[in-house]
Amino acid sequence: MQRQLIAILRGVKSHEVCDICEVIIKAGISRIEVPLNSPNALQSITLLVEKFGHLAQIGAGTVTTVDQVDALHDLGAHFIVSPNCDVRVIQATKDKGLTSYPGVLTPSECFTALEHGADALKLFPASLLGVQGLSAIRAVLPSKTALYPVGGVGPSNFLAWRKVGATGFGLGSSLYEAGDSVAKVATSATIIVAAYDLLEPME
Repeated sequence: MQRQLIAILRGVKSHEVCDICEVIIKAGISRIEVPLNSPNALQSITLLVEKFGHLAQIGAGTVTTVDQVDALHDLGAHFIVSPNCDVRVIQATKDKGLTSYPGVLTPSECFTALEHGADALKLFPASLLGVQGLSAIRAVLPSKTALYPVGGVGPSNFLAWRKVGATGFGLGSSLYEAGDSVAKVATSATIIVAAYDLLEPME
């Protein structure tokens, strides 16, 4: 079973990234994002693709340019996550055969992203949108649209988000913060997976 969870390792360092990723995958999360504003992010992504690319989808976050998409494709990344809705980045991602998760917040951004080929929508910052905001947006989007709230999302509120139509979740500080030990991340990942597994499957 592939859980609809994306681990966001913002601030991770390349010397620790494989050990951290290993416990996340072992807990049951098989999509790992390294934001490009992390130290030596491209090196970390290269290491993860080489060691875990057969076990998990490895991607990059905070991708804002077409040149970055091209470089990530060459490294073997599987998906691209952006903080914004840039149609050039979405189209470049799809042209390279990668999965596109653009950041959106408004209905206009949602529809623009879908029109240009986005595979799923990253609702960011979800804490600003809130569950009521997602409920309103979900009502006007195509029913099969995949929605991933990011920012302020964690195991304590999975159920509230799922009830209003969240497909899955992007997990930042609730899973990993820069400097966290491998043991702490392992514990957080286990708690997150347990909470996710209590949710009713999406129809």
